[in-house]
Amino acid sequence: MRKYSYFPGCSMESTAKPYRLATEYVMGKLGIGLVEIEDWNCCGATSGHTLSEALGLALPARSLALAEKRNPELDILTGCASCYARLRLAMYKARTDERAKYIIEKTIDMPYAAAREVYNFLDVFSLPDVREGIAERVVRKLTGLKAACYYGCLNVRPAEVTGAPDRENPTSMDEIVALTGAEPVDWAFKAECCGAAHQNDAASASRALPHRILRDAQSNGAEAIVTACPMCNLNLEMRQDGYVNRTGMDRIPVFSLSELLAVAMGASAKRIALEAHYVPSAAVLARALRRKDA
Repeated sequence: MRKYSYFPGCSMESTAKPYRLATEYVMGKLGIGLVEIEDWNCCGATSGHTLSEALGLALPARSLALAEKRNPELDILTGCASCYARLRLAMYKARTDERAKYIIEKTIDMPYAAAREVYNFLDVFSLPDVREGIAERVVRKLTGLKAACYYGCLNVRPAEVTGAPDRENPTSMDEIVALTGAEPVDWAFKAECCGAAHQNDAASASRALPHRILRDAQSNGAEAIVTACPMCNLNLEMRQDGYVNRTGMDRIPVFSLSELLAVAMGASAKRIALEAHYVPSAAVLARALRRKDA
């Protein structure tokens, strides 16, 4: 059985309830153990690292140090791209920069060896045995569902920190989504930035970013967008009123990867709180399931 120290992040405790419930369902089906890091704290996301270098490194490193102290044999897993970026950077800096490691340990007042790896869900779901487990547990094929797999920027950049093999055209999520019977579309904006938290503090400058992503996905035939980050998911859903008014195009459902896998593995809409989505999603899933029965 695979097991990880789990960093849920703040969004999983609030706006990303369907993502959290779906993740718990999928990991349970796959037999992957998640040991939540006791007393974890916010990773700092967008704001922490803009205030000071020490704070930007210390916030994620404290949770990593706690994980290593309490479960030294376990690698760390998170489902949020922003959390992944901050955690992974703290790990990278502690390994490669003695000054940064000193700042981290002095600020958090505990040792941090950076001995364990930090992974995101795409990393784990892409492992050969996990992919095989996903394929074996799909009980409801989402036949022909045209899905635009959206990675965002922080799951793949910067490459020296993430180790991502392709920053411009990543394919790992496409391959996972295909296991459900859905059909990933070829599109140009899969690794573009959605604006992240700047949708709140710099709306006039960043509002066009999710609109471009939504338009390119639909222009390439997508019926739904699949994300690997609760912040990306929120931005692509909550900015659709302005998008519809601006372009005249229809709304498009946005799912987390965990949600799509959970539905394919048999989870009911109620079990993973799909009704909590801002953009209704039931109809597009029902069409895909009917295609299977046709």
